[in-house]
Amino acid sequence: MILSNARERTRFLRFALVGFIGAIIDFGLFNLLIWLTGMRAIWAGAISFIAAVVSNFLWNRYWTYPESRSKPLPQQLFQFVIVSLAGLGIRTLLFALLELRLIQVFHSIVPEFPLSSTFLGHNTTLAIAILIVMLWNFYINRYWTYNDISIGE
Repeated sequence: MILSNARERTRFLRFALVGFIGAIIDFGLFNLLIWLTGMRAIWAGAISFIAAVVSNFLWNRYWTYPESRSKPLPQQLFQFVIVSLAGLGIRTLLFALLELRLIQVFHSIVPEFPLSSTFLGHNTTLAIAILIVMLWNFYINRYWTYNDISIGE
């Protein structure tokens, strides 16, 4: 679908750019909460994820899928939030599985690196999670949240 349909490619690229903006919000707030407040990474990640979801919904509603207006905004927001919460579950699971392992890996291979192994482990885990959740979000949102427009539109 994406490879053969120019309109869908454009939507995916816009969705990815919106996701990039969301990732900047996500990474920025995540690191601010950890380093300024000492919050645990798992909670900082949940809060930063929610802030990114709000930004992503607004950008996707008005820029990526502007022709998707047959559904009322509250219904579309509800669907987007449900998909995002499932994404948060995927992200949280990835954090639980990868974070400490990656911190240990970075500590063993770069103990003298200017950035701490904890910083590298947190942010590498976050990057992996964001990539996987972005793919999940695009496909589920395209076929559920924004299913009121045809593939060719």
